[in-house]
Amino acid sequence: MIKIGITGSLASGKSTVAKIISSRKYPIFDADKAVSKIYQTNSFKTTVLKKFKLKNKKNVKSKIRKIISINKKSLKDLEKIIHPIIRREIRRFSKKNNKKKFLIFEIPLLIESKLMKNYNKIIFVNSRKDLRLKRYLKRGNNRKIFNLLNKRQLSPVKKIKFSDYVINNNGSLKLLKKNIKNIMVNLWVKFF
Repeated sequence: MIKIGITGSLASGKSTVAKIISSRKYPIFDADKAVSKIYQTNSFKTTVLKKFKLKNKKNVKSKIRKIISINKKSLKDLEKIIHPIIRREIRRFSKKNNKKKFLIFEIPLLIESKLMKNYNKIIFVNSRKDLRLKRYLKRGNNRKIFNLLNKRQLSPVKKIKFSDYVINNNGSLKLLKKNIKNIMVNLWVKFF
């Protein structure tokens, strides 16, 4: 089993790259989707209520966003709750899919969390900040949260140092697919 870690800055196109690589043949672990599921659980809501002194479990995610936009330290506190749960989910996903040739892991903070040793190859999806901000805002998010989350990540230059491949996602989907195809050919030659 080959584990491919896909990382990149906020709104760089990691999900698109993961889907293209998977081509519906290989399972994808999406850390962002896993976090969304965590927000739905009662145990998480109870922990967050206590930690951030919230009054009730309604709209927890929007309440948390408001808190972290006001107090930057709150983001680290939130990560201390979420990251161990995500690591458990990653292990569960790997165990469940241990018979597959490739497993794809889309993890925005893969390098910041020092998870590099867990993957055979790491692909960094790079994109200009102005394009990333435009994509992020198009999804209905706000600039302040973008800036806060973007600052939390290492710079692309630092992430590239830990990556085996870099995909620049500043152009068309056609160009992106071509770049991914070149990497996949290289991976097949290396591992099979």
